[in-house]
Amino acid sequence: MTFARVALLAAAFVAAAVFSPFSSAGSEKVALSVAIDGAIGPASTRQLEEALDVAAKRGAEVLVLQLDTPGGLVTSMREMIADILASPVPVIGYVAPAGGHAASAGTYILYATHVAAMAPGTNLGAATPVEMGGLPSLPGGDKDKGDQNNKSDQKDATGRPAGDAMMAKVTNDAVALIRSLAELRGRNGDWGEKAVREAASLSANAALQEHVIDFVAHDTTELLRLADGRTVDVAGRKVVLATKGLPVETLEPGWFIQLLSVITDPNVAIILMLVGVYAIIFEFTSPGAVAPGVIGTICLVLGLYALNLLPINYAGLALMLLGVAFLVVEAFNPTVVLGLGGVAAFLLGATVLLKTQGPGFAVSWAVIGPAAALTLGLALLTGTYVWAARKSLPRVGGEAMRGLSAQILDWQGSEGHVLAQGERWRAKADEPIAPGDSVEVTDISDLVLTVRRRDAERNGAKK
Repeated sequence: MTFARVALLAAAFVAAAVFSPFSSAGSEKVALSVAIDGAIGPASTRQLEEALDVAAKRGAEVLVLQLDTPGGLVTSMREMIADILASPVPVIGYVAPAGGHAASAGTYILYATHVAAMAPGTNLGAATPVEMGGLPSLPGGDKDKGDQNNKSDQKDATGRPAGDAMMAKVTNDAVALIRSLAELRGRNGDWGEKAVREAASLSANAALQEHVIDFVAHDTTELLRLADGRTVDVAGRKVVLATKGLPVETLEPGWFIQLLSVITDPNVAIILMLVGVYAIIFEFTSPGAVAPGVIGTICLVLGLYALNLLPINYAGLALMLLGVAFLVVEAFNPTVVLGLGGVAAFLLGATVLLKTQGPGFAVSWAVIGPAAALTLGLALLTGTYVWAARKSLPRVGGEAMRGLSAQILDWQGSEGHVLAQGERWRAKADEPIAPGDSVEVTDISDLVLTVRRRDAERNGAKK
């Protein structure tokens, strides 16, 4: 009996091992897909990082990176490129849907992918560094028409204007990046340089003819069929793709990535900071409200966290905070000068806040201007109420005694005693006064009142 039981247990174990859904022989291969739709920024970086992590843990055959972007921040773009190059899972770059594009930053990312493809009706290119806010940035956006008139007259060591020298350095660095990616993936490096230096763009079919992409695919099914059998270099090892007929699973961005995509807009981050500062001030001035303090703290932390993810100039941030501080002081001690200085500091800080800008990551004066005006208006309104409240406060001490009427009790020479507010006071006067006269208090010093006859009695005495 014992031997039979052992045999049954062994058979059951073997059967479980063979038919287990977790058995490597029976595991189903899958292609994962993630869509980057919009400007390249911290949220895009986090989304790709998480998608690559999921693909590696699940042993996905490939990760399809669908791109439709106007460009974005160079810092985020480089992080995404580094993640793709280090990925243990092959990444297929796919510009889609029809009508989409992979402009500027998207072009560099597409060059970095193991396999590059485009849908009909899409385009890529225009990867020239631009000057926005006086600072070179990659990539995207239209060059400010006034830049040519605002260049510095200073010269560099080669005799060129300093602005031209800075742009030349940034452009050469961008060319070196796209050429290195082209060499790594066997793509057209000459056209990549043209896209950087001349802002060249290509349609899907033209990109195929120029050997910028590997093929044109109408949908993801055709994409996987055309990618099947290709040999790619994945983190230093050769991998033959087996993608034909793979099921595709789309990875949707989580709530945190969606939150990042909203708060990392510098305009939203600035407004969050303003709301946070004023809500906390309201909590301090009205203790016990609780809600303003909680909401203000959350907004302030979110705003600072978002700015920390962006390439900001801390001198600009300090100017903005100084401006807010001036406006707060203006609210409690109206001077007008502090209010105007606060607005000037706030606007100047907003001007130089971002080191580099790009589509979706630029300070909008349509937002910052009204925010500064509203902040100044709030400070002035608060100051007006504070000033009115101060004037309406009841007078105490010496201030409360001035102007009060008093009755002379006894008097000798220039001194005597008076009855004021039901109390006996020592008093003095600079004019003749007799007991029984009605007087008014003009001053008080060391508990001695200075009094004088009332105007009516003085006029009657003259008559």
